[in-house]
Amino acid sequence: MDLEFIVNMYIPIVMVICLCIGFVLKRFAPTDNKWIPLILMILGAVLACVYNKSIEIDHIAAGMVTGLASVGLHQVFKQIIEPDYEDIPVVDFDDLFDEEEEEEDEEDPDEK
Repeated sequence: MDLEFIVNMYIPIVMVICLCIGFVLKRFAPTDNKWIPLILMILGAVLACVYNKSIEIDHIAAGMVTGLASVGLHQVFKQIIEPDYEDIPVVDFDDLFDEEEEEEDEEDPDEK
């Protein structure tokens, strides 16, 4: 199944507008984050109809895909600009070697 038709549905101006509005909603509006994708999907559908100057199912679908793609694009930017290093465990290699030496010291008394 070829999903290339989804890429052809993106409307760049609608994506930029949805990206900006999504950023404003996330930063400044008292909106729960779970509602932002739904808001942008509906906004994308409306903007696509305005952009194409007609209300057709193709335009609505393209706008919905573009609005949801702006959410994904925001997440990509967020991960590139502000990576979350808290989830990555920090390993101190000196402590790792010290633990190996302690394990060897514990095994030696048993052998004697």
